[in-house]
Amino acid sequence: MALSDPLGDMLTRIRNGQRARMQSVTSPASKLRTNVLEVLKREGYIRGYSLDTVRPGVHSVRIELKYHEGEPVIKQVQRVSKPGRRIYSKIADLPRVFNGLGISILSTPRGVMSDSEARAANVGGEVLCKVF
Repeated sequence: MALSDPLGDMLTRIRNGQRARMQSVTSPASKLRTNVLEVLKREGYIRGYSLDTVRPGVHSVRIELKYHEGEPVIKQVQRVSKPGRRIYSKIADLPRVFNGLGISILSTPRGVMSDSEARAANVGGEVLCKVF
């Protein structure tokens, strides 16, 4: 069965895994998913990720979740731009998530990056999700 929102599926797997206190979760792999995971790793929200081969031509990504003093590091993860309604933002109109404590992940012409990196590069794009 094909997924209508692969990125939303991955974010839900992360959310459910942290609620169940799992050390890692798996998800089907794609370039967009690995780029989003790279941003989450760079910002310190996950411990890391690795690509696994299920069978030739089919890959999955194993996401190592991060906890601080027994509590999940990711308190809230929310999909903003959905397949039925895309949300684009200029860099000047991009709001701060929880007054700068969280991040927005954007898909820009220069690649997938966090809102602080997009502000430094002065480039806007599609707001994929918000993480706090």
